[in-house]
Amino acid sequence: MKKMYWIILAVVILLAFVVMIFKGSEDDWIKDERGVWVKHGNPADTPSYVLEQQSAISCALNLYEDFSVLTVEISSQCLGVCRGYAVDIVHVPRTSEDDLSENQCQAYRNGEAGHFIELDKEGNIVRIV
Repeated sequence: MKKMYWIILAVVILLAFVVMIFKGSEDDWIKDERGVWVKHGNPADTPSYVLEQQSAISCALNLYEDFSVLTVEISSQCLGVCRGYAVDIVHVPRTSEDDLSENQCQAYRNGEAGHFIELDKEGNIVRIV
């Protein structure tokens, strides 16, 4: 009986250790459902890939503001490129118009931009890939 008790205790301790290892850090950067890096807990530093994405988002929002002050009808279209991210306006929910090549950034189609930021017609982030 004592032997079974020690075996069960050892298995429980081992399982707790494995869960702690695979659980990950509470203080880290994670991607939300849109693909935006967000703080989780209180990370000690900000990785370069997070800073790059934050800079690209800021640039994309500036591009959107530049277009919106022109009082141009913003539809499914390319706004430009920001730090390796093509910036596109899409419908929410997406429509077939959003997938037309003439509505996507040339830089993304030809591989000059490796990522893209999709904004809706109000300038909100839809997704980042």
